[in-house]
Amino acid sequence: MRRIAISVALSSLTLSLAGCGVLGAAEDGADASPTKGDDITVGLLLPETANSRYEKFDYPIIKERIASLTSKRGKVEYANAEANADKQVAQMERMIDDAVDVILLDAVDSHGIADTVQKAKDAGIPVIAYDRLAEGPIDAYISFDNALVGEVQGRSLIEALGSDIDTSDKVVMMNGSPTDPNAGQFKQGALSELTGKVTIAKSFDTKDWKPENAEANMAEAINEIGADNIAAVYSANDGMAGAVIKALQTAGVSELPPVTGQDAELDAVQRIVLGDQYMSVYKSYPQEAEAAAEMAVARVQGKDIQFDALTRDRVDSPTDKDIPAQLVTVTALTQENIKETVVADGIYKVSDICAGKYADACADIGLKG
Repeated sequence: MRRIAISVALSSLTLSLAGCGVLGAAEDGADASPTKGDDITVGLLLPETANSRYEKFDYPIIKERIASLTSKRGKVEYANAEANADKQVAQMERMIDDAVDVILLDAVDSHGIADTVQKAKDAGIPVIAYDRLAEGPIDAYISFDNALVGEVQGRSLIEALGSDIDTSDKVVMMNGSPTDPNAGQFKQGALSELTGKVTIAKSFDTKDWKPENAEANMAEAINEIGADNIAAVYSANDGMAGAVIKALQTAGVSELPPVTGQDAELDAVQRIVLGDQYMSVYKSYPQEAEAAAEMAVARVQGKDIQFDALTRDRVDSPTDKDIPAQLVTVTALTQENIKETVVADGIYKVSDICAGKYADACADIGLKG
């Protein structure tokens, strides 16, 4: 739980510094690195488009924040790898050749990109791992507290099973891609809550996080376990949760077991309203993306005090230890707190969630504008 406290404290510290004018100030003395002005280029490498968050939230928020931090003189050179690790390597090498000032990297393959991170380092380009912890000599890392994400998902499943829970209750685990280090952290966090309380009847590491792969995996689990014998499904994200639910419905399941998710995608929030999906994990993408932009600019401009304030946590990767980091906390999203989370933060309007066929279900749970 220490990480949560650190994240909250960091947010308060950032606001305090901003209020005093420190974050925008140029630093001098021994603590300041050689600086660049506002005319900077930030390379942004995002991993895929299957999850709508990257195009809808991360890229535009980072682009807007870079502009505001640099009097609209800074720019973002953006590339999306569409879940292709080789394509991302080529995109990053092109950014290195273009001599961008700093790279924000959300790796498709955290291990496979390590040599390219080293190339950036050799070229004098700092690399900040964004959302996923890349291997190699990265300068910093920003993401959500991934172990906590899994813990929240696992704990929610236990709560959904209620007082009648039994260690013989069969749970299927639909984990994320084996090339994504976050997926392993989600899984371990979930297992810390599920182990000893239920039976993990089947567990899958889903290639590329693709819903079609998750649907095929779930069909296999249903065939082996029996649809009526599945008490709950741990799904690491919302895209796969939708596929899991589709597979269960195809198998004739009318009363769905509790299914978890992550990312608070609109489709998932609507499934939660209907009661088809039990929960999702809401992560404040604006908070993560804006902080990443601030870290990138501070690193390039040599604002060491600001950079240190933004990276109070520490993490280890398989190749490097004690990496400066910011770990952002998360929230379990259920029917009860939709308005207090995604609506309050401006991610969706009630009218977006409750459009068309969802209107009656919204009325049933008291969700209205």
